[in-house]
Amino acid sequence: QVQLVESGGALVQTGGSLRLSCVGVGVTSDAYAIAWFRQAPGKGREGVSCACPGGGMTYYADSVKGRFTTSSDNAKNTWYLQMNSLKPEDTAVYYCAASISENRNYCALEFASEYPYWGQGTQVTVSS
Repeated sequence: QVQLVESGGALVQTGGSLRLSCVGVGVTSDAYAIAWFRQAPGKGREGVSCACPGGGMTYYADSVKGRFTTSSDNAKNTWYLQMNSLKPEDTAVYYCAASISENRNYCALEFASEYPYWGQGTQVTVSS
């Protein structure tokens, strides 16, 4: 059974940094694409980043390129989203998501429906 649990959300000021964590059970980096999505109040779910399995390609939304970075600790089955230079428009609930995949060159950054497994989300609030 796959389970994902996010943590690390908080209230920060504009320009600050946060690192979100996603601990996975039944998920491994070599067999799953891992994505981060966010959902702001009144808006749809937006893809932030996705990482292909087996150390493959990583993609970022244009809105976060150069500010957000993903990484993982395979021994801990944990994935991270490092967020720097935070802006008020980054305020949202952040989710990690997983999908079984063998494709090291493509992961679905734009399509939340491609990911059957989701965490419960963690709130990030950036004050101006």
